Amino acid sequence: MAEEFQTDSRRMLGRLREVMAEDGHGQARLDRITRLIADSMSTDVCSVYLFRDPETLELCATEGLKPEAVHQTRMRLGEGLVGRVARTGKIVNTADAPKEQGFRYMPETGEEIYSAFSGVPIQRLGETLGVLVVQSKAARKYNDEEIYALEVVAMVLAEMAELGAFVGDEAALSARHTKPRLFRGTSGQEGSAEGHVWLHEPRVVITNPIADDPVRESQRLNEAVEQLRVSVDQMLAGAASGDAEQLQVLEAYRMFANSKGWMRRMEADIQRGLSAEAAVEKEQTQARLRLSQASDQYLRERLHDLDDLSNRLLRILTGQGKETGAEMPADPILVARNIGPAELLDYGRALRGIVLEQGSVGSHAAVVARALAIPLVIHAPEVTNEALNGDHIMVDGDQGVVHLRPEDTVVTAFRDKIAMQAKAQERYASIRDTETVTQCGTRISLTMNAGLMADLPSLESSGAEGVGLFRTELQFLIRNKMPTRSELSAIYSRVLDSAGGKRVVFRTLDIGSDKVLSYMKPADEPNPALGWRAIRVGLDKPGVMRMQLQALLRAANGRPLTVMFPFVAQYDEYRAARAEMDKALERERILGHALPESLEIGAMLETPSLAFAPKRFFEEVQFLSIGGNDLKQFFFAADRENERVRRRYDTLNVSFLTFLQRIVERCEETGTPLSFCGEDAGRPLEAVCLAAMGLRALSMRPASIGPVKSLLLRVDLGAVRQVIEDAAENGEQSVRRAVLDHLRNMS
Repeated sequence: MAEEFQTDSRRMLGRLREVMAEDGHGQARLDRITRLIADSMSTDVCSVYLFRDPETLELCATEGLKPEAVHQTRMRLGEGLVGRVARTGKIVNTADAPKEQGFRYMPETGEEIYSAFSGVPIQRLGETLGVLVVQSKAARKYNDEEIYALEVVAMVLAEMAELGAFVGDEAALSARHTKPRLFRGTSGQEGSAEGHVWLHEPRVVITNPIADDPVRESQRLNEAVEQLRVSVDQMLAGAASGDAEQLQVLEAYRMFANSKGWMRRMEADIQRGLSAEAAVEKEQTQARLRLSQASDQYLRERLHDLDDLSNRLLRILTGQGKETGAEMPADPILVARNIGPAELLDYGRALRGIVLEQGSVGSHAAVVARALAIPLVIHAPEVTNEALNGDHIMVDGDQGVVHLRPEDTVVTAFRDKIAMQAKAQERYASIRDTETVTQCGTRISLTMNAGLMADLPSLESSGAEGVGLFRTELQFLIRNKMPTRSELSAIYSRVLDSAGGKRVVFRTLDIGSDKVLSYMKPADEPNPALGWRAIRVGLDKPGVMRMQLQALLRAANGRPLTVMFPFVAQYDEYRAARAEMDKALERERILGHALPESLEIGAMLETPSLAFAPKRFFEEVQFLSIGGNDLKQFFFAADRENERVRRRYDTLNVSFLTFLQRIVERCEETGTPLSFCGEDAGRPLEAVCLAAMGLRALSMRPASIGPVKSLLLRVDLGAVRQVIEDAAENGEQSVRRAVLDHLRNMS
């Protein structure tokens, strides 16, 4: 019975291939396919619904329903049984469709006489393109063999759609990858950019989804899998002395590469008429569907491993590697599912913008993008499936929006925005060397954040008075092994050279949470942001901290040096870290090395607990820098990686500003220099409010210094402080609206 069904399936796919090869426009081809499927499966109705737009399905071809309903019947995503299949990606198979939950009767189709219904999603690599439906008058459920045949056919239809087999003049049959698309993601780095798509991993195109020689296809699959297994074994052998996390991933690769179930499913698809490539992609599509629905992090990681392994196998089968011969455009916007910091740095400042399907606001890629001042949008769903190399693309990093193949009206509006930003930058350049003194005579120090040597040219061009935060972890993150003391010393020395005598605040290694070193065993923690990170790692692994402190002292080579310890939660942690610096100083003195001309030791205030440290701490620490991003998430108990909660809480919330005021007062009491470092420092409205609360030093990305200085030069902080106090007195939760109104009314 199984062999007979496989023969019937191959026969149907063989007829499908003949249809694909026939002349004619897309509609005629689609009409012939629905007739073919209905005839092959001996069912009364076969229909194909395709997406007209991301939210609307359209009946594009049918055998059995009223012909006049084609291109007239439409439904929203999730509407009716067809919409349910499209929304969930799951099959609906029922003997009595009208009694099924969510059923919607479409009178124009004449479907009231059909009882049985089976809908199968037409999917490719996790993207649903439409729904394949069969119906019959008899009340029956389609059996497993018939459902499997529909899945195979649906997969072939998806490949045909990708290849443009159904292109025509009708509404839902326009060529793929030609329509304008809007993607709403999350801002990872502010800024706007226009350019052309450069895919980090070009898609594999399958031109032969159907094959008539299952023996040969099975042989091709087995040869490719064997080649894959050998390559995984070689990677494992090369990583034998590497880190545990990398070994764990490679072991998962080897497990999947040797999975009998995986092979058995692909072999079964081949026996039913698919080519080896199509069989692999069918499994990959299912893996991506499960990946999108999995909530368990471990399961998501394993499914991601399987997806990556499938990509490797497809590239072996098709010979389509990363080197496609395509040339990077002059204005590249990088589009990828995700990317590591080292790979991103390889592209460097050549990139105009970056769009990722995955990522996070605190990911390595986001950190590097901010360091390079490249607009970044993350969480842009399906963008790698839709974009092609060379497509026109516009990235709005401020709003987290991506326009792919934009319409002329969008292009005009976007270019107007970029022109306005360029004009504003010209205005900011004219005040670059002007001291930041407000209308009430208060001087504010504006410094920049940095993490790479590439950042340092911005020190002069931005008008920054120094580097308020140099993130030393980037030099650790972009390597696959621990850097040596001499390597770090050389880097830090070049940083000081480039600063030209301006103050540079070096933050010691801040790893953990969302910044994990590939060569350090990760801690298995339920909440890494509250776990083993930053100063906690340094104190538990003093060898790494001592090596870095020695590198900093040697880099200074007699020059002034400023060092800041991250994520200090209590006084004892600062004392222990300061003791390590004292030991490093003593060692350098014994070795006869030049000691810094002056040495400032400070800490980052990123936890509410440190604001309530003993007065002795504030007297002893030489300066404090408020780490606004972390302090805000801990103050509001809102994970800044969680889009559902992080935007609910405003920096200009009265309670948060009151808390910052308390920190300012404690520092004023002991004469402790205080600064604010974080994204909010670089937003003009927030910066003005921070200054009004008593903060006199702000550190931000270089591009923000001009806008922040421009506004500070025009405000009276006393007046802004009064607005804040009045809003608080009136019971306002946030002072944002009140301060905005005040600024708009300024003469």
